Amino acid sequence: MSGDHQTLALLLFSAFIAVTLGITTWVSRNRRGSAEEFYAGGRLFSPLENGFAIAGDYMSAASFLGISGLIALYGYDGMLYSVGFLVAWLVVLLLVAELVRNCGRFTLADVVASRMRERPVRIAAGTSSVAVSVLYLVAQMVGAGSLVALLLGGTSEAARSWTVIGVGALMVVYVSLGGMRATTWIQIVKAVLLMLGAIAMTVLVLVRFHGDVNQLLNSAAEHSGHGRDFLSPGLKYGGDWTARFDFISLGLALVLGTAGLPHILSRFYTVPTARAARRSVVWSIGLIGSFYLMTIVLGFGAAAVLGSDKVRTSNAAGNTAVPLLALDLGGGAGTTGGTVLFAVVAAVAFATILAVVAGITLASSASVAHDLYASLRRRRGKRHSEVAVARAAAAGIGAAAIGLGLLARDLNVAFLVGLAFAVAASANLPVLLYSLFWRNFTTRGAVWSVYGGLVPAVLLVVLSPVVSGSPEALFPGVDFHVFPLQNPGLVSIPLGFLAGWIGTTTSTEAPDQAKHAETEVRALTGAGAV
Repeated sequence: MSGDHQTLALLLFSAFIAVTLGITTWVSRNRRGSAEEFYAGGRLFSPLENGFAIAGDYMSAASFLGISGLIALYGYDGMLYSVGFLVAWLVVLLLVAELVRNCGRFTLADVVASRMRERPVRIAAGTSSVAVSVLYLVAQMVGAGSLVALLLGGTSEAARSWTVIGVGALMVVYVSLGGMRATTWIQIVKAVLLMLGAIAMTVLVLVRFHGDVNQLLNSAAEHSGHGRDFLSPGLKYGGDWTARFDFISLGLALVLGTAGLPHILSRFYTVPTARAARRSVVWSIGLIGSFYLMTIVLGFGAAAVLGSDKVRTSNAAGNTAVPLLALDLGGGAGTTGGTVLFAVVAAVAFATILAVVAGITLASSASVAHDLYASLRRRRGKRHSEVAVARAAAAGIGAAAIGLGLLARDLNVAFLVGLAFAVAASANLPVLLYSLFWRNFTTRGAVWSVYGGLVPAVLLVVLSPVVSGSPEALFPGVDFHVFPLQNPGLVSIPLGFLAGWIGTTTSTEAPDQAKHAETEVRALTGAGAV
């Protein structure tokens, strides 16, 4: 990219940052300062607004950059992410949305603690929520680093590092000043921009191939270097038994993980009623579904127009496929059209990252303040307000995400999000479903369910080829991996459910039938809901 082109893209970056900071500043002047305002935006958003915000929260850098990149590199197998991310919303719609809105107040732990002993449950659920959020944040940081490094003319390590640090600082500002209300409006703006950008790119790809999808796929196969195998399953996940089990593991994680993501669950508390929560999910499914269909076109378009080798040369994980495709579709490097389209797509992708990290940081800081701090603080002595603790937690979580983002900057962002989904499905989903649907579930079962999924999931990731033992690992120079799969979901998700069952059946504590009945009525009817 020439200096003029970099300037244009940076100006668009700056414009979006200025607008979002303006929104944050305006909201911070008009807020009441209560916990409900900070965590849930006063519960004043309509289903349409919240549906756009949910879509904005969910359509992350993994969606726009990572999935398209994986499809450009691996063809059919890369589509697993698009399908898995979308199908997951059926679980959310049918099993979670209304019930969570009726039973909880701000966080996942509220749902579980409504019928259990609060302290151990809140500590366990809060710890799990922070772990999932930090993993998810790392993926967004990696996407930001890849994007801005490309914008600045290559793969400068310094540029990527400073980008990660800058994104982390911005997300702390958004959350600390504006809370949920500012974060929601940023996500709505970002969702609109992302949909418009994806539509424009998809149309341009189809126009390039005269609307002939068959020609697009044939060209993608031809330029992929793999021939017809590019359009068949097995290129990434079909070699040996390990790859096939990895395929199953990833599919389970993607389909079940969404219902356990803290920043998605917290969105159901920003609307006034459970019916509004369900309608929000319906709106978001429409937006998300159409978006993921477009990522498939963009992924195969990048393979057809650029070729898989060019995508891999720019970024080994494929994270820069969409910006490079935009540059070519606009007329190529050095042209005004290519420059403008590249700059717009890069700015939209950057907006995506900023909005998503703000939502995740808010959810995790709420877990720290509302669950961990509220459970661990001393009964005597000075108590800090939850909102003040949440703002401080946002800074700490931001620092942790920055450090891990610098470490994992060579991994694909969709792959990293797959790990976060696996941890969410292992630790959060079992305890959530047991709490909502199992009459005899106990406090020990809840705590064991969380830790029984969280600890194996994290441990298996550490002992997998993701961390050591392969050229693409975090530490390629050492080898201490003993677990063969890259995604732990196939093992850790059943362990989470099993641990919850064992903890409950071996518990000496009698389940509180009265509390369960009260929770069941509130979950199904909304009577007594906050």
